[in-house]
Amino acid sequence: MASFVTRLSLALSFIALALAGFSIYQNTHTAMKGQLKLTPKWLLDNTLESSVADVLSLRLGISSGKLSDEDCIFSAVKEVVDAAIDAETRMGASLIRLFFHDWFVDGCDAGLLLNDTPTFTREQTAGGNNNSVTGFEVIQQAKENVITKCPYIQVSCADILSIAARDSFQRFTGETYTVTLGRLDARTANLTGANTQLVGPNEELASQVEKFAAKGFSETELVALLGVHTVGFSRCPLLCVPIFINPARASTLQCNCPVSPDDTGLVGLDPTPLTWDQSFYSDVANGQGLLFSDNELMNSNTTSAAVRRYRDEMDAFLADFAAAMVKMSLLPPSPGVELEIREVCSEVNANTVASM
Repeated sequence: MASFVTRLSLALSFIALALAGFSIYQNTHTAMKGQLKLTPKWLLDNTLESSVADVLSLRLGISSGKLSDEDCIFSAVKEVVDAAIDAETRMGASLIRLFFHDWFVDGCDAGLLLNDTPTFTREQTAGGNNNSVTGFEVIQQAKENVITKCPYIQVSCADILSIAARDSFQRFTGETYTVTLGRLDARTANLTGANTQLVGPNEELASQVEKFAAKGFSETELVALLGVHTVGFSRCPLLCVPIFINPARASTLQCNCPVSPDDTGLVGLDPTPLTWDQSFYSDVANGQGLLFSDNELMNSNTTSAAVRRYRDEMDAFLADFAAAMVKMSLLPPSPGVELEIREVCSEVNANTVASM
């Protein structure tokens, strides 16, 4: 009888432990429901790993609806990007350029999207951005669409910008690459950085190489990334400045120079500015690159070899460009910058969301 009572007591203890465990799970489930924790590894250990798969770690909360959390985000952004490109094909080039001009200054922090505040001046007024970068409204529309379609998820404007660039590349090429989530948005802009870190249209090759090397990119990756000039346009106010233009192309410009700063005239960066092809590299190899900085790519053995390779091998161009875009999307924000997930992409939050 004593043995039976002992066994019964043990069984009841196990049942109590199980119920307590279930209660803890339920409380944790309730507390976490609706939260999506997206934590980049570089925010945890402050290092940038070489493996793309390991750099950003996606930690999901509780999924809702038919789509997974990631799929909901990707679908909501793509819907807006596709509509924007359908309305204006060159918006795809603008979104890739917006990504580049943000990421190249202080890493992945969406600082370029911020408007002026009493404490800082926006990066949009920098020489390489002023009256040049566009697509801000598309990123904000995508942010709002994510909020509407995926209300149980918080996602940064930096993540949305990265997805939009990838989706634009896919629309032009039919190819894609992996975008991981987990970035946060800066609570400040860096106008000085935008004026000094971006490559200008009159940049000599040595300076271009130095600026890309400072971000961890090789000369070949530099050439691959500048291949985005196979799509998009340059504005006449830029091309009417002699130091920015390749002298061999001056007579081909469809600009009545000089022009006013707000002139809306455009010239294709290559002969087929709405098509992702190899015309840009063909022009550069023949000394006919539109911008002075483009033509500079033929001034070293390494960069000229890359130009000729991408001119001749589309698969190599696409693969190397995609790999370089992934690498760029993993550049961490500058140390010490306060981060959050912005509610509106052009404004810091009134009361900062706790950094993850």
